[in-house]
Amino acid sequence: MARQTRGTRKNLAAGEVDAKASKKPAKPGPKRRPAAKKTAPEPRVTADPAPAQEALDRIAGAGHAPTAQKLAQNIERIEQLGHRLLAAFAERAMPNPNVEAPGPDLYRTAAEGFLKTLTEQPSRMIEMQVSYWGETLANYARAQQALSQGQWTAPEDDAPADKRFANPLWQNHPYFNLVKRQYQTNARALKDAAAGLELPDEVARKRIGWLTNQIVDMMAPTNFLATNPDALERAIETEGESLVRGLENLVRDIEQHGGEMIVSLADRKAFAVGENIGTTPGQVVHRSRLFELIQYAPMTEQVHETPLIVFPPWINKFYILDLKPKNSMIQWLLEQGHSLFVVSWKNPDASFSEVGIEDYVEAYLEAMDRVRDLTGQPKLNAVGYCIAGTTLSLTLALLAQRGDDRVNAATLFTTLTDFSEQGEFVNFLQDDFVDGIEQEVNAYGLMRAGLMSRTMSFLRANDLVWGPAIRSYMMGETPPAFDLLFWNGDSTNLPGRMAIQYLRGLCQRNEFATDGFRLMGHDLRLSDVALPICAIACEADHIAPWKDCWRGFARMGSQDKTFILSESGHVAGIVNPPSRVKYGHYAGQGGFDQGHDAWRESTGFHEGSWWPRWGEWLAERAGPMVDARHPEDGIEPAPGSYVHERAG
Repeated sequence: MARQTRGTRKNLAAGEVDAKASKKPAKPGPKRRPAAKKTAPEPRVTADPAPAQEALDRIAGAGHAPTAQKLAQNIERIEQLGHRLLAAFAERAMPNPNVEAPGPDLYRTAAEGFLKTLTEQPSRMIEMQVSYWGETLANYARAQQALSQGQWTAPEDDAPADKRFANPLWQNHPYFNLVKRQYQTNARALKDAAAGLELPDEVARKRIGWLTNQIVDMMAPTNFLATNPDALERAIETEGESLVRGLENLVRDIEQHGGEMIVSLADRKAFAVGENIGTTPGQVVHRSRLFELIQYAPMTEQVHETPLIVFPPWINKFYILDLKPKNSMIQWLLEQGHSLFVVSWKNPDASFSEVGIEDYVEAYLEAMDRVRDLTGQPKLNAVGYCIAGTTLSLTLALLAQRGDDRVNAATLFTTLTDFSEQGEFVNFLQDDFVDGIEQEVNAYGLMRAGLMSRTMSFLRANDLVWGPAIRSYMMGETPPAFDLLFWNGDSTNLPGRMAIQYLRGLCQRNEFATDGFRLMGHDLRLSDVALPICAIACEADHIAPWKDCWRGFARMGSQDKTFILSESGHVAGIVNPPSRVKYGHYAGQGGFDQGHDAWRESTGFHEGSWWPRWGEWLAERAGPMVDARHPEDGIEPAPGSYVHERAG
């Protein structure tokens, strides 16, 4: 055991020991000051030493050291990877500081808030600091006592459950427990300090709070090798192979993303669109500069008379609605007897820099005209998802002002139309960041996919940035073969002009919900949308919060409105087939004048998927059944060509 203890000391940070294994008399620890005794001791529980000892044995390697040959091979691989890493970083474009970090105005606001609070409430600042000091000393004294006495009883941990600290060493070993508890102490101190600042408005408070949370997440001990027991265990078990594989993963990601460090969320080699995802049969029946139109082969002998067209967001690829047969909304709609058309958007390059929202609205009208020509029907039903739902709403307002009734009924998935509350995007919708986007647009003609993906990822940094980075770069794991994450990494660029119109006119100035969004010679307003309409929002959606979706929907002019609230998030709440009885939903056709909370209280909760409920709503507005319409020989089979274009 003495040898194992010395081995443990070599592999862990300085000062970490297995005190229980030491047979030497311990030196007495430092005496506590009287002030420290006034702090009420925290409840303690006796830890089960078995899981911790097993983990320590794995870290120590039980006396097993890497062979000289294996070590030499790894050193050679690391040297080669180092050269590749430098070459990959050299490919990175000159960074734009305005989209890399908050602008100087936010830092100035924070500094002014700190000085104002310190001047006006000095006792409050001192009290917070003394509390921090006291808790820090208590953490240290507890660990020091355990190390000196050779006994350890884990303190009761009343912090919320955190999957980052699942390893038993975080609770049962004094070194790792000290690291964890001090991190939690630091996190509370930072958040309390930010929350206590005297700030000029709520926007500044939200931005500083968000930035503080980003710092707290970034500094988690799990993000560093020396303080991550899982990564240390894996490194010892694999004789350092996991760290070399992790470096290979890091180099691969940087090479794939033009010098940017963007962690891969899924194994790119595991899926191929049109082969094992996005496989529902159909034909590309029309192609323009902006989109391909896919007509899907019917799955029933008869179909509803009124055809259905789906507009997916051009921020992502359409096959989110056709991942696999078991969760394919496209296949499900065909099984319900709809003549289904889906738009597949072009992944734009710099030549699309002057494409604006009006060009997308024209594309909507062109696609609708083609559907009506192919089916011989004067009217159709339409679906818009996310930003495509926002643009569908603009299109419906335009058609209403023109007196064009081609759309019989419409459905919106997770669609924002009223941006008076900016939610978690408040940090990215201020002038400093949007000015940075304009600089990007002027330089590249695009809002590049990488910037958009990174922005979305940092809204859930632990799940989409730090967690995957730990598994890939420190544990050496291959990214999972997960279709949803594969799709998430298949992002698209946004045309420069369109991106600025959206950010300035719709998001910042909220023109569609107020004075009118000027487009194609019309001032378009929410109240113009007066046809039968259904909206689906998701309870845990952090991109399009359901209350914000509800607020814009409630302001539309239609008298025939149905709102459905699904459990789960932006994607999982939508891709929620009836076969997977996992997430339930709320549904209501009235109560839009009392606020979202009152609406929710007045509706009933329903177990299972919302698809069948929406399917009934859609069928009632899709006309009688007619003989199925089969796509004629088109340009090429589904899923077409545009879907395969990847952002550079």
